[in-house]
This record gives sequence, structure tokens and C-alpha cells, in this order.
Amino acid sequence: MAVRRPPTAAALAIALACGAACSSASSATTTAPTSPSSQPPAGATGCARTSTGLVPLTDLGARTYAGEAGGLYPTGNARPGAHDATGQTLARQIGPVDTEGRPDPGGRYAFVSIGMSNTTQEFSVFKASADADPQKDPRLAIVDGAQGGMTAQAWSSPGCTCWSVLETRLRSAGLTNHQVAAAWVKLANSNPRGDFRREAELMRDQIGGVLRQLRVRFPHLRLAYLSSRTYGGYATTTLNPEPYAYESGFAVKWVIEQQLAGAGGLGLDENGAGDVPWLSWGPYLWADGLTPRSDGLIWTCADFADDGTHPSASGRRKVADLLLQFVRTDRTAREWYLAGQ
Repeated sequence: MAVRRPPTAAALAIALACGAACSSASSATTTAPTSPSSQPPAGATGCARTSTGLVPLTDLGARTYAGEAGGLYPTGNARPGAHDATGQTLARQIGPVDTEGRPDPGGRYAFVSIGMSNTTQEFSVFKASADADPQKDPRLAIVDGAQGGMTAQAWSSPGCTCWSVLETRLRSAGLTNHQVAAAWVKLANSNPRGDFRREAELMRDQIGGVLRQLRVRFPHLRLAYLSSRTYGGYATTTLNPEPYAYESGFAVKWVIEQQLAGAGGLGLDENGAGDVPWLSWGPYLWADGLTPRSDGLIWTCADFADDGTHPSASGRRKVADLLLQFVRTDRTAREWYLAGQ
């Protein structure tokens, strides 16, 4: 299991960065610096497309993409101080509760996932690792709510069967809706065809709808951590290729910026209460294929299934390890994940 061996240097660097912090391709206003050996042949597809030339949000710096600034947050990759402090306050309120959500040392609390096939494939590996992790609070339950085929559009609908499936899984784990305390949200839409603005803004609004549903259905949920797609350059289908995989990062960034600005109905009051939970980036997962990110993260073709989109065993493990390191080290997540906090 991942928890029985030390994390890779790259994985730990990414996790610590997130924990401390944390259009179309032709419309980009900058491209990533790549070495000649990392440049794929013109028109390369599938495993031959080892780079797109796009720059991870975490590495854009002062440059822009289609006029949009990089960084995970408005001021860079670090969570703004006041928002971080609110998150820590809310995180310290998380602990075991009874089935009605009342504090109970003998009770339990849950961390759930929301998303599509990639999310459930990755979170199921994380769950196995976390359940075997001696550092995890034994009263914390890990419940995989993500489901194959359930897109951002689907989850944003109150009538989606995905919600009832999640609630059934909670009941099977001996939990109620009142015991859900935190969520990992990783969403995408299938077969996007529009330009950057249309698709990313649509996903932004759909994620906002999902977050509102989370608050309605799980009244004691305090924190939600968002991630966007991994590399989509190896894709051999139209399910969710580049540049859409990359651009989904902006949709997540914009959702969090709305909360920070108190806009879009996603704001919080001085006590951290609102129509949605407190929001933060979880691990940022995108890297430009074999071109190393500044923290060393790369994605090989072997990290994906034959369609170049769904994760292989190694890809699932890579995401699971990043998420595990995130919940162990992030200033808010470690408050509720680690035993003895």
C-alpha cells in the first residue's frame, strides 16, 4: 500500500506545495519552454503526443493564457491568508458526530468524493491507502461517491441519480448525511466542443451548482477541496482531450475566486457560513506530459488506459498518492484527517 512506503520526492514536493498553499490551445498567449527532446512531432497523437506546450497554472507566473492569469489563487499559488485562517477554524470544528450531526466522541465523520469515472478510479485507490494509514483518525470514514459517467452537468442537477447513489453508499458504510464533513470534488464534462470561454465558464457554473447541492444535502459539510483534470494529450477519443483537460483548471480557479470575492452566490460570512462549503484547491494534477512541472510532476502514456484519458493502475496510484500527501500535510485537511489533532 502507498502508506507503507515513502512518497516519491516529486509527490511530496507537490503535496507540500499544495498544503502550504494549498479557449483553445491556439488562443494561449504563452507556451511552455520545452527542450528539443521533449517536443513531439508535428501532428502527433496518442502516446506520441508527449507535450502540448501549455504551461501548468502553478508555473505561469506573470504570463497569461488567453488573457487569464495563472496561479491557483488571485495572488499566486498560496491560499490568501484570511481565507486560509477561516479554513483552519472550520477544520478544527470537524470531528466525530452522531447520526444527527451532534458532537459525539463515539461517533464518526466522513470524507467523500464527487466526480466521474476518473475520480472514482483514483479515489478508490486513495481509500484503500487511507484506510490502511495508521496516521488517519480511526473515526474518519472514507466514502467514494464518485461514479462513472457522472459529469459536472449531471451532478449539478438536483434530480441526478448520482446523489441517491452517494447516499446509499453512505448508508452502507453506516453513516448519515449529517456525518459528511469534507469532500474532494473532481469533475469534467464529456465531449466538450466549444471554445475556452464557453466550456470553462459552463463548468464553473456547474461546479457552483454541485457545491450548492452539497450544502443542501450535507448540512454539516464544512470544507470542499477541488481538483481539475490530469494531462489529456495522450487522448485517442473526444471524451475530454486537450486543451479541455488543461482549461478545466481555470473553471476550478474561477469558482474559488468567486468565493473569495463573495460573488456568484458562493461567498461566506464572517463565520465561514454560506450556501456552499469553504473552498480550496486540493492537489493540482495537470502537467504537460513528459515536460516536468517545476515540482517534477510528469505524466507518461503508461499512466493512462488505451484511450489516453482514463488512468491506468500507475495513474490511479499517482493521483491517490498526491491526494494522500495533501490530506496529511495541508493546513486545513490535516486537522481532520490525522489522529490526535
